[in-house]
Amino acid sequence: MKTYTSLSEAITDLSKNGYTANFSIKNNYIECTEHNINLQPDEFEIDEVHRFQEMSDVDDESVLYAVSSTKHDIKGLLVNAFSIYADEDSAELVAKLSQHIN
Repeated sequence: MKTYTSLSEAITDLSKNGYTANFSIKNNYIECTEHNINLQPDEFEIDEVHRFQEMSDVDDESVLYAVSSTKHDIKGLLVNAFSIYADEDSAELVAKLSQHIN
C-alpha cells in the first residue's frame, strides 16, 4: 500500500485508481448520494486505510477509507475524523471501520 504525505494527495491518487464515489457515514450504513446507493456493512470492503494528522493541531486527525462494493459495482472514498463515531452509528458499522485503524 502506498504511503501519502497529505489527505489531498491520497484522494487525488486513489481517485485516479477508480475510487471516484464519495461516501459518508449514516446511522447503520455508508451512503453515496450521487449514485443513490446505501451500503450495509456486509456489502462493502475496505481496501485501504490512511491516517493523517495535521501538524498544526495534534487533535485534528482524519482517516481516509478506500471502499469498494462488488455487489453495487462501485469504488469510492470515505473521510472521517479518527475514532469519532456518533452514538447513533450502528455497532456493526463502527466495528468494521475501526478494525482497519491500528
